[in-house]
Amino acid sequence: MTTTSTAALDSLAVSQSIQDGKNETLVSAGGITELGFFSPGNSARRYLGIWFRNVSPLTIVWVANRNTPLENNSGVFKLNEEGILQLLNATNSSIWSTSSNVSSKAGNNPIARLMDSGNLVVRNAQETNEEDVLWQSFDHPCDTYLPGMKLGWNLETSLETFISSSVSDTDPAVGEYTIEVSLRGYPQVMNFKEGVLVARAGSWNGLSLVGNPGPTLETSPKLVISEKEVYYEYELLDQSAFFVYILTPSGTGKSLYWTTETRTAHVVSTGEQDQCEDYAFCGNNSICSYDGNHPSCECLRGYVPKSPEQWNISVWRNGCVPKNKSTCENSHTDGFIKYTYMKLPDTSSSSFNTTMNLNECHNSCLGNCSCTAYANLDVRGGGSGCLLWLDNLVDMRSFSQWGQDFYVRVPASELGAARRIFNRHYRNIVPRKEEIDLPTFDMSVLVNATENFSTRNKLGEGGFGPVYKGTLIDGKEIAVKRLSNKSEQGLDEFKNEVALISKLQHRNLVKLFGCCIEGEENMLIYEYMSNKSLDYFVFDETKRKLLDWHKRFNIINGIARGLLYLHQDSRLRIIHRDLKTSNILLDENLHPKISDFGLARSLLGDQVEANTNRVAGTYGYIPPEYAARGHFSVKSDVFSYGVIVLEIISGKRNSEFLDPWQDNNLLGYAWRLWTEDRALKLLDEVLEELYCVPFQVIRCIEVGLLCVQQRPEDRPDMSSVVLMLNGEKLLRKQKAPGFYTEVDVTSHANSSSAILKPNSHNQLSITMLDAR
Repeated sequence: MTTTSTAALDSLAVSQSIQDGKNETLVSAGGITELGFFSPGNSARRYLGIWFRNVSPLTIVWVANRNTPLENNSGVFKLNEEGILQLLNATNSSIWSTSSNVSSKAGNNPIARLMDSGNLVVRNAQETNEEDVLWQSFDHPCDTYLPGMKLGWNLETSLETFISSSVSDTDPAVGEYTIEVSLRGYPQVMNFKEGVLVARAGSWNGLSLVGNPGPTLETSPKLVISEKEVYYEYELLDQSAFFVYILTPSGTGKSLYWTTETRTAHVVSTGEQDQCEDYAFCGNNSICSYDGNHPSCECLRGYVPKSPEQWNISVWRNGCVPKNKSTCENSHTDGFIKYTYMKLPDTSSSSFNTTMNLNECHNSCLGNCSCTAYANLDVRGGGSGCLLWLDNLVDMRSFSQWGQDFYVRVPASELGAARRIFNRHYRNIVPRKEEIDLPTFDMSVLVNATENFSTRNKLGEGGFGPVYKGTLIDGKEIAVKRLSNKSEQGLDEFKNEVALISKLQHRNLVKLFGCCIEGEENMLIYEYMSNKSLDYFVFDETKRKLLDWHKRFNIINGIARGLLYLHQDSRLRIIHRDLKTSNILLDENLHPKISDFGLARSLLGDQVEANTNRVAGTYGYIPPEYAARGHFSVKSDVFSYGVIVLEIISGKRNSEFLDPWQDNNLLGYAWRLWTEDRALKLLDEVLEELYCVPFQVIRCIEVGLLCVQQRPEDRPDMSSVVLMLNGEKLLRKQKAPGFYTEVDVTSHANSSSAILKPNSHNQLSITMLDAR
């Protein structure tokens, strides 16, 4: 791409112009952005555009004459007395200009100024209010969405601000795709192809666009809804870093990130999406899910396929319809099924209220026979506001590590189909088969599946007993934990797992299919994890190279989500007590699943902590207060999680690591590097050859160190951890981590008084929108 530039001012007065043939440009006051003439690729055509200076590769973020190129370098750019910008060709004819309706407000001294943000602004020279502009390029974007740019509507002037793709990388003319804010129902961001809706980033939930988390970046987003404006906007929190979003000619999104130090633009997200991102891929009232290879659709509870024949051959576009027609007369007996980690449905047929709580929202939906579902409008602070759907539920999908809860209306008959809850207190006997709220497997089925528990199918062995791989007659692979007859610990763990995990359902917990209790045989049947456990990868010299930073960050996030469910969102408050890398299983897509609940304990009601005379767990992961006094709480799991985070980042095992400079384990080594401002040295050396996002690494190290604080009360809860990892919560100052010793180290908490140095990376961040 060819540009022309020389030293230049940041503004253009009426008496001045920029001439292509003289290599003249405007440069913003901070030297960050530049406006001038350029030719894309090998084209001879000339355009007037704006780009970030000294950033490689050159990225044009705005083009004035994108549909009317100059054929040579005779172009002249100027500002007339009426405040109108014009681009003239060799015959002095205007090929592009700004709106003429600014002339009545221009006064006698208009001026055009290029801002560091990349915004070209025309205002009266005497005007001191920065918000009072005659015209600005941010109101007329091209294919690039910049910080500070408002995507949406000015309701007073009816001006819509949207981004539109280019024809190609060498032709900046308006292409097929646009990203717009829709005002129908609750505002949401949509992607159109030639006016036809093809994808939906979703509605705003107070933290992000719920259907499109995208990359985690240091930005502060917001949605503004007022009588004058409705718009989506984001700002940079770290002024030494830059982020831009580009709508590509193919309709996908591309996110670029660079810093003032490197000035090299990295692609942090290509916006490539699976088929579940295609608008209404599953039709009405159906949820799309993607297993990493193929999409699948499932009707909502209480709904059935509209066209069963098509549905059975995986043609899902016709969607689902209610199993039974509901009438207003009996709607008061309806109930709601909760769905979690969801992309909320299209809000075009919705209403919203910002002041209601979730219970009021529930009652409002139940009292309106047209209401099909409801959800919180804002998920921050435990949730607030009310969003009601008043028609079919369209364009939903399930996520593994993000999304939002929402509640779908179903008739009372569907609620009655819920499974009986198993709620008995265990004694020192194995529970009877008929008392267990789990599917049961015949012994003969498991004998056949495991080839009579062949040693070649043995996956490993723990305190519970051996674990075998098996294959059922339908081809489904399973893992069978067989209780050892000689293991008293195994008997306790068997009872514990049956009591606890049968009640748990979450994408980041291993799934329990059922059990087998026949004679003296007691077995648990789980889903089989083809990639074994996390330690199998992260500590292996060869296999850890398969875990790039993106995969490691997703694993860190997934474990946090699973723990949050155990501690807060499940029916019981559960403390795992033996969280470690070998108990984190990885599925075929390397998504993490927390496993092995044999040592887990459940807390009742508002109980948050307990004590035990039997300290169990794994050296290197247990926190000081548990090792010394048998005191455990949800903060015990938080400590173990922090150790795992630092192990994932470093590729080193805490229990085996010794700091070569000090007598420290991995936690102490991470702390020393942090205090020396060399935190990135903790990063696994194999990642140095792979691209990673430095500020994400820094944030994860910060979170890891915060989780391994010596005093339990200094550690965050998992809800805060999830928010901090995704940049939605400020990190607080930290003390040195806790180290396992043979004494009660918590009594010496004041000795760990070193405070974390402020770091430019511990700021808020946002998950940006992506196109389809």
